[in-house]
Amino acid sequence: MTTQSMKHIPAVAQDELRNRVVAALNRGVTQAQAARVFGITDRSIRRWVKQMRESGIDRVEPKKRGRIAGTVSELKPRQAERIKAMVVGRVPDQLKLPFYLWTRESVGQLIEREYGVKLSMASVGNWLERWGLSVQKPVRRAYERDDAHIAAWLSREYPGIKRRAQAQRATIYWGDESGMRSDDVRGRSYAPRGKTPEIRTTGNRFGCNMISALSNRGKLAFRVFSGGFNTPVFIDFLRRLIKHNAGRKVVLIVDGHPVHKAKAVTRWLQAHSQHIQMYLLPGYAPELNPDELLNHDVKQALGKRRPINREELKAAVRSHLHRRQRQPDVIKRFFHGEHVRYAA
Repeated sequence: MTTQSMKHIPAVAQDELRNRVVAALNRGVTQAQAARVFGITDRSIRRWVKQMRESGIDRVEPKKRGRIAGTVSELKPRQAERIKAMVVGRVPDQLKLPFYLWTRESVGQLIEREYGVKLSMASVGNWLERWGLSVQKPVRRAYERDDAHIAAWLSREYPGIKRRAQAQRATIYWGDESGMRSDDVRGRSYAPRGKTPEIRTTGNRFGCNMISALSNRGKLAFRVFSGGFNTPVFIDFLRRLIKHNAGRKVVLIVDGHPVHKAKAVTRWLQAHSQHIQMYLLPGYAPELNPDELLNHDVKQALGKRRPINREELKAAVRSHLHRRQRQPDVIKRFFHGEHVRYAA
C-alpha cells in the first residue's frame, strides 16, 4: 500500500482510519507493521502514540477544525500593501512594537494591531515571501545619522570636491584609522560535522593601530603604529601622504574623528594648503568610506595568522598592506561596493 500523509485524507475518513490503527496498536501490532498495513506515515503513528501516552487513554482525540470563533484569518489586498510599506520603510521600535528586528512574530503582531487579523506564523511567512522580503543580516545604522545631510553630501558636496580636485590635478584619497587585536578571531575552518574546530592562540592580549588612505586609482598609503591615535600621529601621516603622492596635490576625505578636527591639525592644514586639502564625511555614515573595506580586508587576513606578540602583529599588518600596495586592481575593487560606488 502506498504511504500517504493524513492531511490528504478527508476528515471523516481520518477519524475512522485513526481508530482502526489505534485498535491494531492496542492488539500488539508494531508501529512499523501498522504503517505498512494501513499505508500511513511513521510520523503520524508516532504522534498518535505520544498523544495516547500523554493523555493516559487508549484512543486519539481528533483535532478541532475550522476557524476559531471570533478571529479573522484573511488580510485584504489594500491592508497587505499598507503593512508591506510599514515593514519596508521602518523598523519595529519606530512603530512602537517591542521588537528590534522584523521577524514573522513582529510582522504578525503589527498585522493584528492594525487590523485585528490574527495570522499563523506560516501565513505571515507566506505574505513576506509574496512581498519579496527575505531574511537578511541587517546593517547597523546610528539613530543620530542625518539622512538628508548624507543625501546632500552625495548629490552636491562630493561632486563639488571632485570638480575642484580635477581642476587642481589633485588625487582624492579616503582615509581611516583602525585597531587590530590579538584576540580577534575571524574566518572559518573545516572540521568533522558536529565538532567545533579549536585554534590555539596566546593568552596575552595585545594590539596595534593603523592609519591608511586609498584612492580610486589604486594607490594606497599607510602607517602602522603602537599607542593611541592622536594629533602628532595624524600630522605625521599627512606628511607621509604628501610625500607618497610625489608632488601631486592631495585631497583627503575622512570621518569626523576628534583628531581630524583638532586645532593643531587645522593650523597645519592651513600652512600646507598648497599640498593638501581635507574634507569631512557626513556624521555616522561609515559606509560611505571605501577605506572601511580595506580595514575589513586587513582583519580578515589577520584572522588566518596567529601572531604571538605585538611586534609580530605589526609585522603581519605591514606585510599585508605592502602586498595590497602592489595590487592596485584590488584597491580599485574596494570602490565597487554598493555604498561607495559614488567614489569610483
